Amino acid sequence: MKSLQSTYRLHNSVAIPCVGFGTWQVADGAIAYESVSAALDAGYRHIDTAAAYGNETSVGKAVRDSGLAREDVFVTSKLANPDHGYEATLDAFERTMERLGLDYLDLYLIHWPNPVRFRDNWQEVNAGSWKAFEELYQAGRVRSIGISNFRPHHIEALLKTATIVPMVNQIRLCPGDTQDETVAYCREKNILLEAYSPLGTGKIFSVPAMQEMAAKYNKTIAQVSLRWSLQMGFLPLPKSATPARIRENAELFDFELTPEDVTAIANLKDCCGAASDPDKISF
Repeated sequence: MKSLQSTYRLHNSVAIPCVGFGTWQVADGAIAYESVSAALDAGYRHIDTAAAYGNETSVGKAVRDSGLAREDVFVTSKLANPDHGYEATLDAFERTMERLGLDYLDLYLIHWPNPVRFRDNWQEVNAGSWKAFEELYQAGRVRSIGISNFRPHHIEALLKTATIVPMVNQIRLCPGDTQDETVAYCREKNILLEAYSPLGTGKIFSVPAMQEMAAKYNKTIAQVSLRWSLQMGFLPLPKSATPARIRENAELFDFELTPEDVTAIANLKDCCGAASDPDKISF
């Protein structure tokens, strides 16, 4: 990986830029618009949003106003938890596209596998949603389809009826929270791992070992964390509303961590907490 425009290749041959700009907890309106605009100005070509984030309108406007060709920006959104099931998914997709103001999506994800509303029939409604995803993909409305927060048993259930294996699984991956079982399973299935909260929702900055790593490489803690994510083979999705930080988080390609340091960072167990159990979420 040499720049923000370097890509991974999904199993359907679609190229996806190796670092994405995340927009979770970025408020709709000026903040979302300006942060996405700053990211695109800084060279990011991969923008990640979701219906549940409530900012698709501003994200889409920033992409449209950027002056970049549509095919040069990779845009992801996600199906919200109340909208699982075949018909509900198709309806939700149309609402997402209307808010974004785009003709197609590059990646569409099922955001969570087991929302509280569908706790008793999550396998059935996921199968319906995935059928809708496959139809949207076959129709060219979406260039690639995937999942988020799915663990192996959720994927196994999905594959009982799926005709297309998910291309991406977006999960919480950061120093000390490496979800080894899920990562190994996805790699076996050729499912790319995207890393949300790659900075541990800010907890990484108070970890002494990461402070030492940053000093060793003369880089920021964020840069070391994101470089680690890339060297682990993940696709990190950093977010910030500050233009200087947005640019700083992109400066990942002029240094490399030693294999020993990659392992040491992975082994900082629970330094940033752990991912939520998708079978116990309350939303």
